[in-house]
Amino acid sequence: MRALRPTLIAILFGAAGAFTGPAAAQESGVGPVTKLPLPRYASLKTDRVNLREGPSKDHRTLWVFQRAGLPVEIIGEFETWRRIRDSEGTEGWVLHSLLSGRRTAVVNAGPDKDGVKATIPLRSSPDDSSGDAARLQTGVIGNIKSCTGTWCRMIVTLPSKRDVDGYIRQNRLWGVYPNEKVE
Repeated sequence: MRALRPTLIAILFGAAGAFTGPAAAQESGVGPVTKLPLPRYASLKTDRVNLREGPSKDHRTLWVFQRAGLPVEIIGEFETWRRIRDSEGTEGWVLHSLLSGRRTAVVNAGPDKDGVKATIPLRSSPDDSSGDAARLQTGVIGNIKSCTGTWCRMIVTLPSKRDVDGYIRQNRLWGVYPNEKVE
């Protein structure tokens, strides 16, 4: 009986109250609705997206995203609903019509030091010795144009409202997989 206890606890509390139907277990493979790979990255289409506990409007809202273009990882499908995960690991369900196939990513510049915000360079070419097109802090979101598996070409809109086009090491981004090639 003792050997069964951890399994029972995992079944009872595994999703912290979230929907645990068939779609919740689809962490890899192909989506049953779209026939697209699971998991895969997408982005939020609008500035207001309700993250729900389960795949219907009857389920309570867990969180409201307020940032169009935020990258999310689709990890499950059920009819017109997609189970997603954000860069902080929060999971829930959103309507598929609120998602876009546009690839975006969030920058991870690393830890701040002595109260100074960490930054990493957006390079003018895919080379560590090339000049900086900009310096980016953790949390900056940019549009992914391409990735080689090592470098990603990314366009970022700066507060001055101008776009900066440059290259960033792929391992400093959440929104692309390690070694993934994006064309």
